[in-house]
Amino acid sequence: MTCSAGGETTCVPDEHADPPAAVAESLAEAMNERDIEAFVSLFAVDYDSQEPAHPDRAFSGRDQVRENWSAIFAGVPDLRAELVDVASAGDTLWTEWRWRGTHTDSSRLEMAGVIVMGVRGGLIAWARLYVEPIEQAGGGIDAAVAKMSGSGSQ
Repeated sequence: MTCSAGGETTCVPDEHADPPAAVAESLAEAMNERDIEAFVSLFAVDYDSQEPAHPDRAFSGRDQVRENWSAIFAGVPDLRAELVDVASAGDTLWTEWRWRGTHTDSSRLEMAGVIVMGVRGGLIAWARLYVEPIEQAGGGIDAAVAKMSGSGSQ
């Protein structure tokens, strides 16, 4: 992925790179540099975002990406994104992430999960996000199974 700054930062896949994987790597790089222009330039104007476990968080459009991530970069000034793994088939990209940082109120941000993305023309056209806060104390596997099976407290 090659990024250039001018009036607006733009990123395009390198000629010989796997375009979906290159987009994921550029996304991680822009996150770690907290470069909102490079970050937003990786999304299609009509980008569609879904969080299947949280349907009310769905949104569309690059402008909303800018608004959301500008707030995140401001609120977590030391954000570090680790792109744990990447797999692709055609224009579909599966990415595993770990995000860490410190909020401006000194509380910790620790999230992990998977984002499945569709890449069109070197840009992220859609995504389904399965990224959640890391639970430090939740009762372990027995509590999770009890809740899931209906035999524990809801």
